Amino acid sequence: MPTPRPRAGTRKLVIATSLGLALGAVGFAATAPERVLEAEFARQRWLAKAGVTEVEVAGHRWAVLESGRDSRKPLLVFVHGFTGSKENWLPLMRELAKDHRIIAPDLPGWGDSERLHDADYGPVAQAERLAQFIRALPERPALVVGHSMGGQIVGLMSARHPDLADRISLMSSAGVRYEENAFANAVLAGENPFQVTTRAELKRYLGIVFADPPFVPWPANEAMVRRRRADAGFEQRVLDGIGRGPDAFALEAELANIRAHTLLLWCRDDRVIDVSAAEVFHRGLSSSRTVILAGCGHMPMMAQPRQVADAIGRFMDGPG
Repeated sequence: MPTPRPRAGTRKLVIATSLGLALGAVGFAATAPERVLEAEFARQRWLAKAGVTEVEVAGHRWAVLESGRDSRKPLLVFVHGFTGSKENWLPLMRELAKDHRIIAPDLPGWGDSERLHDADYGPVAQAERLAQFIRALPERPALVVGHSMGGQIVGLMSARHPDLADRISLMSSAGVRYEENAFANAVLAGENPFQVTTRAELKRYLGIVFADPPFVPWPANEAMVRRRRADAGFEQRVLDGIGRGPDAFALEAELANIRAHTLLLWCRDDRVIDVSAAEVFHRGLSSSRTVILAGCGHMPMMAQPRQVADAIGRFMDGPG
């Protein structure tokens, strides 16, 4: 019997809670919204059959989500984007966990991983750290997926360390020039369109990254704002590098060096990295397949996890 698809309202709630945006007991949450957030992350991990571990690689302590321990199943590695975290992958992990083993780290400097005050967290430096992380795994991954900034990092890693993965996926990926949009123009002007220091800015941010943004109730929105406010200075420094610094388009210059068969996955309504970027990648890569989804924005793995899981499954089963 086919599994019924969730209704639109249910799907939006899943998106919200995957961001750690959950309701709690009001009296408790008023004094500890962070604890409400952590409780929701724990619930989402349980649904995805995932746990959190820590590893020491590349001079940093990494916090890592892991799902599945059956060595007979293919290993997938997921790499989050700018302002993202390992928890962004939980909806997709839930879809894929039955038939795969999945590892999703917080990149150094982000989420629960270690941040050093004098370290470079630009895309080139992070690509080298990711290469060390993957070399430290017990086996070679069947697929490495990078979203947005994470796609830029995965692409650079693949270009410079082609032995690490035969297949990669660049999802809503940064690193190439694309048709100008409001987001790109703001970044080039020195702004951070993703900035979140108030609840109003959180609402605006969600409207940028989701085609159909979830409603985020109090106190969940307060917990998210506190985290993002604390990271505001760090976010600006990283954005300077990935959006307008000397490394901003380093990946575009190195596309010809990527030998891995590549899945390019975009949402047609992406307001951050315009879908025109997918064609730039396709022209520069020696072997790629493009999947464009409708009805979603910059976060396809959260907005349409089942469709993304299906695309990944077909890609892994196909030639290349």
